Amino acid sequence: MKVFLISDAGNIHTKRWASALADAGIRVVLYSITPADESFYERKGISLHVFDLFSYKRDKTQGRFAPVANHIKALKTLKKLLRSEKPDILHAHYATSYGLIAALSGFHPLIVSVWGSDVYEFPRLSEINRLSVEFTLAKADRVLSTSRVMAEETKKYYKGDIGITPFGVDTEKFRPETHRRNAPEGQDREFVFGTVKTLSEKYGIDLLLKAFAETEKILGNEANLRLIIAGKGKDRKELETLAEELGISDRTDFVGAVEHDSVPELYSRMDAAVFLSREESFGVAAAEAMACGCPVIASDAAGFREILSGGAGIMVPREDFMAAAEAMARLVRDSEERERLSEAGRKRVLERYDWKDNVETMIGEYRRLAGKGVD
Repeated sequence: MKVFLISDAGNIHTKRWASALADAGIRVVLYSITPADESFYERKGISLHVFDLFSYKRDKTQGRFAPVANHIKALKTLKKLLRSEKPDILHAHYATSYGLIAALSGFHPLIVSVWGSDVYEFPRLSEINRLSVEFTLAKADRVLSTSRVMAEETKKYYKGDIGITPFGVDTEKFRPETHRRNAPEGQDREFVFGTVKTLSEKYGIDLLLKAFAETEKILGNEANLRLIIAGKGKDRKELETLAEELGISDRTDFVGAVEHDSVPELYSRMDAAVFLSREESFGVAAAEAMACGCPVIASDAAGFREILSGGAGIMVPREDFMAAAEAMARLVRDSEERERLSEAGRKRVLERYDWKDNVETMIGEYRRLAGKGVD
């Protein structure tokens, strides 16, 4: 079976899907409308084609009609590639530019996977955006979502059945190690909170900083706390300034972007992971922390509710950093609760979000749609 993916080649989610499919014996062709390093795909034997659709954002000399002209050029390039590659399935990841170009190609069978902002944010910006998403989804032979809650949001723009293909966790890489939770209890022991998210308002890093500061006030001299913030983003300077204003900068480590393969080691340094996103369509970072046996505190954003339901983590109201602080303080004081959450979180991921099972689910979607097995 040959699957033609149209997706952002530089995105870790694209890399994981393409790599896993190739490892499963599927011939994968990838078309990206944003530039990316080709070496990863070369090592995997994946054919990568790139068209720099958004070059007009960097080159203002291209003129006011460049967005439309570039979309037309990207569509022509895609059609040419589809004629030469002759795939069994065209699979677009993201329902905006990627999905729109795929829908306009006229190729079938077509799968469109929604990712988050393409259904939560983009359609709300304008009537044209909404109609674009509705058109793209209507042209699809199959629509997929990583979570049930995002599928419900997608139903505002699509009336057909939506398949659930979670973007899960490699539980062999993300697993409990010799964890610092096993260090002796005591006042001198450093208790580490942390998060791995993009540094933007959407993901509530400002709320986490405030919650950490309040946690210190609640505990007083009971504990020696530290906060690790991993991730890059446009708000870093602003967040570093906030940490200084809150008086916690000397106990807050902004470690920047972390390679995906290094994330398990980072979680092994944390006693608890905290995610206070204002919006979350799935929350794979929380699932990765849970797979590592790291207790999780998260906001009640839709994606987290799905992952943490049934007591797999602690949920607090969005925007309520005081509630988060109280939960954080409770975990510092209660080692039994930490152990319970560690075990419950790992169990939840193994049951629903194991990456091998998720890949098999996706391949099952391909088989049903193409009417054939993997050759």
